[in-house]
Amino acid sequence: MKKIYTGILLLLAGILLSSSTFQPSFKIAKLKYQGGGDWYANKTSLPNLIAFCNKNIGLNLAPEEDIVEAGSTDLFLHPFVHMTGHGNVVFSSAEVQNLRNYLIGGGFLHIDDNYGMDKFIRPELKKIFPESELVELPFTHAIYHQKYHFNNGLPKVHEHDGKTPKGYGILYKGRLVVFYTYECDLGNGWEDKQVYNDPEEIRIKALQMGSNIVSYALTSY
Repeated sequence: MKKIYTGILLLLAGILLSSSTFQPSFKIAKLKYQGGGDWYANKTSLPNLIAFCNKNIGLNLAPEEDIVEAGSTDLFLHPFVHMTGHGNVVFSSAEVQNLRNYLIGGGFLHIDDNYGMDKFIRPELKKIFPESELVELPFTHAIYHQKYHFNNGLPKVHEHDGKTPKGYGILYKGRLVVFYTYECDLGNGWEDKQVYNDPEEIRIKALQMGSNIVSYALTSY
C-alpha cells in the first residue's frame, strides 16, 4: 500500500510540471536523522530552492519544507526528500527498512555532503541497498539535462580539499533513487546571499542544478 500511495503522489507531482492552476499540493522535506550530525544545516537553502523552482520551472511547491524523520511513515507523503550535514549519520534497522520501502516505492532522496558527511553516509547507504553500488553518474545523465544543462557535471560552490565535485547515484531496477552530491556544497549555494556572500553567478548555478534535481525526481519514475 505504501508503494502504491507513493506512486500516486509522484504521478500527481509530475502533473504539476505542466500546470500552474493548482494550489500548493505538497511539500518537499528535509530528512532528520540520528548520530549527532547537523541534519538541520543550511536553514535558508530549501525555501530558496523552492521559490526558484516555483518561479523558473513552473512548480507549485509549498514555500516551506517539512521535517521528516528517517523512520516515520510521513516520509511517504513527500516525493522529494533532501538530506544534508557535516558529520555522523546513523540509521537504525527500522529506519533502514523504512527508507528502503520509500525509495523502491517511488521516492527520491537527494543527499548533499556539507563537508564531513562522506565517510558516514556511505556505509549507511550500503545498509539500505546492500545489493547496489554508489556509482558516479555520467555527465550525459538526464539529471544534468532538465531545463538547465550542466555538460560538465555539478557546479563547484565552495572549495575545501580542491577536489572535483562528484555526483553519485544508487539505481534500483534502472531507476535513480538516491543522488549524492559530493565536494560540491550545492546546498550552500541555495542559502541566502548574506550567509556566504557567494558571487551571484555561483548561486544561480547552484539553484539551477537544484531545480534540475527536483524536476528529475518528480518526472523520472
